[in-house]
Amino acid sequence: FGVAKPTVPTNFEEETWAKLKSAINAIFLKQPDSCDLEKLYQAVNDLCLHRMGGSLYQRIEKECEARISAALRSLVGQSPDLVVFLSLVEKCWQDLCDQMLMIRGIALYLDRTYVKQTPNVRSLWDMGLQLFCKHLSLAPEVEHKTVTGLLRMIESERLGEAVDRTLLNHLLKMFTALGIYSESFEKPFLERTSEFYAAEGMKYMQQSDVPDYLKHVEMRLNEENERCLLYLDALTRKPLIATAERQLLERHIPAILDKGFMMLMDGHRIEDLQRMYSLFSRVNALESLRQALSSYIRRTGQSIVMDEEKDKDMVSSLLEFKASLDSILEESFSKNEAFCNTIKDSFEHLINLRQNRPAELIAKFLDEKLRAGNKGTSEEELEGTLDKVLVLFRFIQGKDVFEAFYKKDLAKRLLLGKSASIDAEKSMISKLKTECGSQFTNKLEGMFKDIELSKEINESFKQSSQARTKLRSGIEMSVHVLTTGYWPTYPPMDVRLPHELNVYQDIFKEFYLSKYSGRRLMWQNSLGHCVLKADFSKGKKELAVSLFQTVVLMLFNDAQKLSFQDIKDSTGIEDKELRRTLQSLACGKVRVLQKLPKGRDVEDDDSFIFNEGFTAPLYRIKVHLFAISSHGG
Repeated sequence: FGVAKPTVPTNFEEETWAKLKSAINAIFLKQPDSCDLEKLYQAVNDLCLHRMGGSLYQRIEKECEARISAALRSLVGQSPDLVVFLSLVEKCWQDLCDQMLMIRGIALYLDRTYVKQTPNVRSLWDMGLQLFCKHLSLAPEVEHKTVTGLLRMIESERLGEAVDRTLLNHLLKMFTALGIYSESFEKPFLERTSEFYAAEGMKYMQQSDVPDYLKHVEMRLNEENERCLLYLDALTRKPLIATAERQLLERHIPAILDKGFMMLMDGHRIEDLQRMYSLFSRVNALESLRQALSSYIRRTGQSIVMDEEKDKDMVSSLLEFKASLDSILEESFSKNEAFCNTIKDSFEHLINLRQNRPAELIAKFLDEKLRAGNKGTSEEELEGTLDKVLVLFRFIQGKDVFEAFYKKDLAKRLLLGKSASIDAEKSMISKLKTECGSQFTNKLEGMFKDIELSKEINESFKQSSQARTKLRSGIEMSVHVLTTGYWPTYPPMDVRLPHELNVYQDIFKEFYLSKYSGRRLMWQNSLGHCVLKADFSKGKKELAVSLFQTVVLMLFNDAQKLSFQDIKDSTGIEDKELRRTLQSLACGKVRVLQKLPKGRDVEDDDSFIFNEGFTAPLYRIKVHLFAISSHGG
């Protein structure tokens, strides 16, 4: 203002202020003012230009303070009804905001000059807020009643009543604007929230089952989140949600798991488990959930593995259990890696709880699946089953036990031509090879080679001069030549074969050794199988029997009745094996022989007769013999 100070008429300041004062009073009284706005702006400008801004500011402040303190004092002792009271506070606040905006509008020039140029002087708007704050704190009853009312309204809403959310929103914005939100409101609000949910958590945990409780918690957390969007300050969200989570969830983790985890797992409750997982992950309680999963698998699995009466279903039960866990892992536990490893570790623990038995049963299960006679199973289904069983196989520590049983069963399938599919057999072996290396499967692959080679040997034997010149017609024979070391070891068993069969063996041996010099052939009598054609009085039959059964039955072509001792002397079959053989012929379902006296067991002084009314003249016998071949000698 580099000009000489303009001269000011006498009483200039007083008269100008009088105009402004009456306008300000009109604003506070909500009355129209006679003076138009243009003149009021001018009045403020004039005072500021004449360096009277400071005293103008003080005069406005004094005027506002008187009005604001009166307004707040008028709230003291107002309505006992808290909601009505809150509306009065809201009205008072709303009025102040409107009035301060109008005053600021008139005195804009004061804000832009004097206030800006003078340190530590608030803008008119901030001055109004500060005055409201000061007189609110001088009327503690008003502040206290407001906070109590807000808390009471929020609690009513939590209890399901509809409340005026706009009112809440306005009043909390007032607390924020006054800078007292966190001290005056948020602190007691979080304490009250904590108490509310502590009580609710205890009550609901006792009253409801776990799935309902978790739904309730999820609903509550969503509600609190919504509260932050609708009327609470954004900064309250974190501590508020944490408080609710602590009281509703964290405190009850062990109880929730104890009371409901097993039931949800047994019921395969995908959605409820998924809810449990996502809630637990919010409070870093996944480790507790993982431990619960571990002990659940061990407890449930133990009843599958340790119950000997259920052995026949063990493998299919384990496969079902594993499939159920895998789908829960995927759909409920979002493929959590730690949970995945827990399932693996727990399964490994289970499979090895009983030494060797699970390994044996897994081999047996595979035998059932790979054996002919599984009607209606497609190649794909079989392949899928093999893959699933392989998962269990991986968990076995004693794989050699499995190998022994698998080999024994595979031998049977191959020797009796009982495989459902050679492709599936080979597929399984290549899977085992991938798992355990070729050391594990070399012998199994060798067994296949032997079977294929035997087919060729039998073909060329039939074409050979030995066969054509020396063999009697009427008997068909095929020989499997098995390489020692590839196949399971079978105990050698003696038997006196009928003359026709001895002749046969000798001719084949002569042929084989002329073709493969330097090898030895040992006949494996215990593996031989024959088909006997028998004429009974009721018609012809074919009997598929073991070589030992054949030798016994053929004795009855020349005798009506034989004692146990007679049979033993004639056949040379080892005692225990002979009893087993006779039992199968005389005490089983097909009783080709009758035992005298009747009974389940074969005693030393029993006799046997051909079943009355049956005759069985030797007509045509189809014989399967097994020989073990080894190098050298």
